[in-house]
Amino acid sequence: MKVRSIHKSLEVTIEIIEACNRDDRKAINQLYEHCFHLLMPVCFRYNNNEEDARAALNQGFLKILSGLKQMEGEFNFGAWARRIMVNSLIDDYRKNKRYSDHITKSDNERELDYYATGAKNDAESNLGYDAIMGLLEDLPETSAYVFKLYVIEGYSHKEIGDMLDISEGTSKWHLSTSRKMLREKLEELENQKRRLVI
Repeated sequence: MKVRSIHKSLEVTIEIIEACNRDDRKAINQLYEHCFHLLMPVCFRYNNNEEDARAALNQGFLKILSGLKQMEGEFNFGAWARRIMVNSLIDDYRKNKRYSDHITKSDNERELDYYATGAKNDAESNLGYDAIMGLLEDLPETSAYVFKLYVIEGYSHKEIGDMLDISEGTSKWHLSTSRKMLREKLEELENQKRRLVI
């Protein structure tokens, strides 16, 4: 494999990648440290505690390490590694079948589309990132996942549907639901602030 260009801000060099492909432990450790700083925030978005986030990072890192052997030519390591990690998190989510609020494909797609287009909310732009991430922890898991993938990661509903094995309409429904629930939580927070002022 020949890698000609790597994202410089990661300080991952071609030599480190080539050494990782030769199973050099020191290089693998260096790559892990870089991936830790880059990808741990991504893992925290999809896990509620540090132990689970670290486990997810380790699992994703193994996929990154094995995928390096297939990479050729120029590529942006940071973007590539992040994509691998998000896909690994989604695979883990699907594998563990944590679909307690899962809506099946047999649902009426028109009804889902109708409700999905009716809800509008600017919560993600009017509230700080950390506050929104905190509020998302109280949402049903699939709805929170769809919100993160759509709003934060930038995936389309079609991509989300393919990744989570749900329809595009169901993905839209989950986004609508998460936005509605966020709006309610924001109103609740606002009411609490008003009561404190009075």
